[in-house]
Amino acid sequence: MERLAGQVRGKKLFLLDIDGTISFDATPIDGTLDFCRRVREIGGKYIFITNNSTMGNADYVKKFLKMGIDVDESSFITATTATVRYLREHHANDRIFVLGTKSLIAELRKQGFSVTEDVEPGIDLVVAAFDNELTYEKLKRACELLETRTLPFIATNPDLVCPVGFGYVPDCGSICQMLTTATGKEPVYVGKPNPIIVEMALDATGYSLADTLVIGDRLYTDIAVGNNAGADTLVVFTGEAKMEDLAETEFPPTYYTETIRGLYEALL
Repeated sequence: MERLAGQVRGKKLFLLDIDGTISFDATPIDGTLDFCRRVREIGGKYIFITNNSTMGNADYVKKFLKMGIDVDESSFITATTATVRYLREHHANDRIFVLGTKSLIAELRKQGFSVTEDVEPGIDLVVAAFDNELTYEKLKRACELLETRTLPFIATNPDLVCPVGFGYVPDCGSICQMLTTATGKEPVYVGKPNPIIVEMALDATGYSLADTLVIGDRLYTDIAVGNNAGADTLVVFTGEAKMEDLAETEFPPTYYTETIRGLYEALL
């Protein structure tokens, strides 16, 4: 691990977490807009890889354009995108119970999956996600399915918390911990640190691992996904990770810097 300096000037593909790394809610973190402009100036590409499954790519495009960040739908690979790929490969024709937002459910239906939010006959698996529309009734339905039937249990991401302006709120990992405590069933997580998201970005752009830098604020997802994929990684300290965490982490980053502005300055 070393403090970021000019070593990243040869990088062309920047895979960035969103919450706590480049923004809080709809407010860009200082340096984000300068960084994005600089990447375009050097002929590179930025893709935002997020475990937040509450919004689809079209929703993210609207949000980012309002923040002044130049994006299109190809600028995002979310836990939803990765989950769609996983479901296509393993559960393409299955009936899926989803504990998630209306946006996630609409996206899965748009992708051709058979989805339900009710306890009914013929369900083949349970999918859980970060749900900022969560109700106790949703948790109860998921518990009933996991306790009374033998079903695969899939989750979009293991993040315990999601950074927001005032601090943190429970994320998918915390929701799944409740389900596991109640039922004894543990999910298979599809999002970061599963390297499928990095592989999808490389497939979409044609860049190599040597061209790539993975940037995030969380060691056990953002840095771990880059390490698992074999890419260089950079942690920033504007979200969950703190400088003192680097001393004993299982997921050491290649580089560290205080904020995304440090990366912008290194690219100058």
